[in-house]
Amino acid sequence: MSHLVEYPQTRNPWSGNPVARGADGVLRYGNLNPALTELLDVQVHAFSGREAVVEIGGPDGCERRLSYRQLWHSASRIAGGLQDHGIGYGDRVAVRMPVGTRWVQAFLGALLSGAVPVLVPDGLPEPLAAQVLSDSSADFVLDDGELPDGAAFIDDGASLNELALLCYTSGAVSKGVELTNENLLSAVRSVVGALDLAPSPSLRNLVLLPLAHASGCVDQMLPTFAVGGTVVLSPDPALIAETIVAEHIDTVSATPRIFAGLLPDLAGLRAEGVRQVCSAGHRAELAATDPGTCEVVADALREVFPLARQWSVWGATETSGIGLALADSGEPHHRDLLGLPFGGTELALWGPRAGSGHGELLCRGPNVTRRYWNDPQTTESRFTGSWFHTGNQVDIDEDGLVHRAE
Repeated sequence: MSHLVEYPQTRNPWSGNPVARGADGVLRYGNLNPALTELLDVQVHAFSGREAVVEIGGPDGCERRLSYRQLWHSASRIAGGLQDHGIGYGDRVAVRMPVGTRWVQAFLGALLSGAVPVLVPDGLPEPLAAQVLSDSSADFVLDDGELPDGAAFIDDGASLNELALLCYTSGAVSKGVELTNENLLSAVRSVVGALDLAPSPSLRNLVLLPLAHASGCVDQMLPTFAVGGTVVLSPDPALIAETIVAEHIDTVSATPRIFAGLLPDLAGLRAEGVRQVCSAGHRAELAATDPGTCEVVADALREVFPLARQWSVWGATETSGIGLALADSGEPHHRDLLGLPFGGTELALWGPRAGSGHGELLCRGPNVTRRYWNDPQTTESRFTGSWFHTGNQVDIDEDGLVHRAE
């Protein structure tokens, strides 16, 4: 017989933001903006002259730079163009294009139109991309073609519990994950608190994570915008080392797999200006990634970024890409250690041995989706009340630290 054993959140070093337990038992932030568009609108006016996004070495080799004012204006014109095509509140607009400034403009344009952006990873095999477009019932697709253009428009009527983004899980049969404004804003607030991001024009985040995934879009791009920093995109791996130096990068974020592939290009580089390195992993990689490989990559990154604090953040699309965090102090960690919950995320174990600290990892929090898109059967199978079943077997020790199951 399976048992659910809860591990209520105790105060940890990355929970400085105020959360309070709601009537449903979930911890929630009490002072969020009503919608993501409002948060971004406020920041645009506060940081209008700062660089918002920089693209180095795109497909045409050109360099592109947009200030917050330029980005917001171009996105609002895309929103107006979508309105001219009959797109409005609640419609789904797929964003299917390579990473770059145009991707960011298209994503924000869809958001500002009142539609729900549907993220379609660039390079996704055609049958899988077609599956996403069909399942989401996409009303419009923003791709490599000309972007819509019209009179500037910003829809500001959204609320916290309304659908704001559709992200699809990886795998042969991907599922649409509904992320509300509260999910996105809570994830942004959690990441800003965990990584101690203060409003600063010097924050320049080289985002190597895919923007069409929650880890890149929700957990790196949006928190950087939330504090007025600059998102730097460099699609060409051969230009990464040069970009880190020339663009005065102080934060680098990628997956362990991406970092491992970049190590030959970073050989010989000693970037003392980088102060944070964020390594993001997701649910599907938890069992597949060799802890020893992660340790080797972490050691190599310490040589390249000697003054940086290394972070590993684990999450799932269903948790807005966040959940557990582990700060690398330079001391050797247990190779099986995954980290502590942060923000409003809480944990539970499920299974016959849950009472002794071993079982399937469950998560709940203001960042956790409430359901899958148009799939009540999967929703019912993956949730016990507000608890999301990750499918990963773990151990939780007496200090609340999560370990890979032995």
